[in-house]
This record gives sequence, C-alpha cells and structure tokens, in this order.
Amino acid sequence: MKSMTVNERLYPLPDHPIAVICLDGCADEYLSVAIARGRMPRLAAMARDGYRGLVRGALPSFTNVNNTSIVTGVPPRVHGICGNFFLNPETGEEVMMNSPEFRRCGTLLTAAADAGRKVAFITAKEKLRTVLGDGIVERGGIAFSTEKVDEARAETHGIDDATSIIGKPRPEIYSGDASIYVIEAGASLAEQGKADFLYLSTTDFMQHKFAPEADEILDFHEAFDAAVGRLLDAGCVVALTADHGMNAKNRPDGSPNVLYLETMLKEKFGDRFRVICPITDPYVVHHGALGSLVMVHAGEGADLEAAKEYLFDLDGVTEVLTREQAVAKLELAPDRIGDLVVLSGRDVVLGKTEADHDLSVLKGGLRSHGGRYEEMVPLVVSRPLTPELTRLAQSDPRNFDVFHFACHV
Repeated sequence: MKSMTVNERLYPLPDHPIAVICLDGCADEYLSVAIARGRMPRLAAMARDGYRGLVRGALPSFTNVNNTSIVTGVPPRVHGICGNFFLNPETGEEVMMNSPEFRRCGTLLTAAADAGRKVAFITAKEKLRTVLGDGIVERGGIAFSTEKVDEARAETHGIDDATSIIGKPRPEIYSGDASIYVIEAGASLAEQGKADFLYLSTTDFMQHKFAPEADEILDFHEAFDAAVGRLLDAGCVVALTADHGMNAKNRPDGSPNVLYLETMLKEKFGDRFRVICPITDPYVVHHGALGSLVMVHAGEGADLEAAKEYLFDLDGVTEVLTREQAVAKLELAPDRIGDLVVLSGRDVVLGKTEADHDLSVLKGGLRSHGGRYEEMVPLVVSRPLTPELTRLAQSDPRNFDVFHFACHV
C-alpha cells in the first residue's frame, strides 16, 4: 500500500477527541496474558467492541525510531531517525539522536495543532520530548515528560505546575509509575477539556525487567488499564500500539547472550571495523546498551564482503545487510547507517566489546529488543474499523498508521 501523506492521515480531522498511546516495549503477549487473567477489562472491551490485531513496527525496533515514525507517519528513510545513537558522518563522532535537528520532516502533532486541535504530547522519557516535541507549545499545545514534569513551565512546555494535573509528585523514571503517570496526566487533560488530540508515550522499564506472567507486570497492566478507562470515559477514541516488542536475551545459565562484534571483527580482520550500537541511550539500566541490531562501519582497506560472510556465519546472527540492502529492506536513510547492518536471533544481543557494556546494571537477566523478533506489535482501537481501515488492517499495517486509524474510525 502506498505511503499516505500527512493530510491523508489526519484530514478530515474527526470531531471526537483522540488519544494515541505508545505502550513502550509491549509485545502482544503482554496484553494477552493480562487480559486472560482479568487484569485489563477496559482494554478487553476495546478489543471486543473495536479492533485488536498486529502491526509491523519500523526497524531497528528501538524507541526513537518508532516513536518518530508514529508521530510523523513515515518510515525512517523519510524522517531520518535510524536509531537512538549513530555515527555522524559529518563529524565522525558517535552522538545521541536527541534533538529535532536530526529529524527531516514535520509531525502529525504540529499539523493537528495548525488545524485547531488542542494537542498534548506527554512522554515518560525526556529524550522523546526533545526529539519530537518541537513546535507544539508555540502552537498553543502542551508537551512535557514525566521524567522532568516538575520542570514544566508555560513558556517552554505549555503548562505551569504540571504535577498538579493529577496531584502526584514526579515519579522515578526507573519504575512502572513513570508510565502510569503519562496516561493519568493525559486523562486529566482530556477530562478538563485542555486537550483533545493526545499522544501518550510510556517507558519500557517494566517490560525490560519482567516477563508477561510476572506479578509485577500484571499489577502494572491493571493500573495502566484503569488509566486508559479514564480516557475512554472522557470521550476519547483510544488507539494503542507499541514502538517495539521485548524478548529475553539470555543463555541457559541466565547470563546475557551477547556477541561482541567489534572484538570479534578486530581479532579476525584487524582494527578496520567500528561497531555502533544504536540502542544506546541514557537509560542503561534498561538494557546495558545491548540490542539485536548494530551498525558496522568499515575503515580504509577493510574487506567488506569478507566481513559480511564472516558475520553471517556466526551462530546467533540472522541477517547481514549492506547499506543498499538496508535502505531497500529496512527503509533506512543511507547516510545514517553503517556499511553493514547486522541483526541477531530472538534470544541474542549484539555489542561492541566487553569494556563498552556494563552488565552489572542488569539485574535478573537481560530482556531487550532491536531486531526482527521485536518488530510485530499490537494495535487496539476502541471503535470498529471502517471498510477502508479493515482493508488496511488486512494488508501490511504499520504501527505508524495508528493516527490514521484513530482519526478515521
């Protein structure tokens, strides 16, 4: 199906308020287990009375990549955010993609604000507010993170004293409360009539720490479901998706199942290759900067074809793509990726060297994401789909179609 323009995804804008939720790290089995155990009655009703299915996320299956796709409605090849972290070809430096200067197109949020909607963008992680929140406040909207909710000011965030919205202090970012706070704050804005076009993006701390059957994640989903119920009761059409799934990445003894590719390449070919881990971000307790996709940059005199064959022969490596193949198959921007893009299996992560990853921050094993096995994520919409949306849902739906679904049911 051809890519839709911003206008096609939003217009005509609906009369109803909408709330799009990105439940960070939510593999579909999290919802299945919680619903089966009676912990998410409101979401179960959404699935029964509206729609529930699977959609394909963008690769790499990382936070910045997919949240940017969701709020722009286009793949990374267009918006340019191909990881949380990359090697800047202009400077040769490894840098975080934590500024809107790296994004190459506008957002659906500013388009909705330009059309007169009361936009609110609330995210758990401050990094997403800085990457995606530009232009919202200038158009009369609201944008803040729960990580720094106590720093929100009208001139910079569109609201003063944001903690008073739900009557709770700033939550700890490494907690489930940081995500529940996002949904509760959005519900409060909708209830008070301060927002009618909301994008609410959580953090995946709980999914990194707990499997779907764990009591802790079930308690989290129960609280999350109650907050979603408030959005529904406020009259919002709610559409929920995820930026990526989550899988355990451990050996049988429980230790992280890591391939340190820069070390291995150096031992085989000398100091001619540089590995970049695009999952890298400030939240190292989540994943230790270990994910299931890395970029390999070749230096002068490197034998790229030999390196490709060597990497593909490694147990645990599932794909090794050239730059051209990654642009075609993964929809990535050619100047934001490596000479090779390497993906690993469901239970394997890829790293640089042992010295570059502090495994001591990982308690209870490693759960992470980034590759093909975290690409498929849920889509739940609170209203039945129209015939046009049904056709989209039966073709090749993407998680970044979620605003289209929310606006046109």
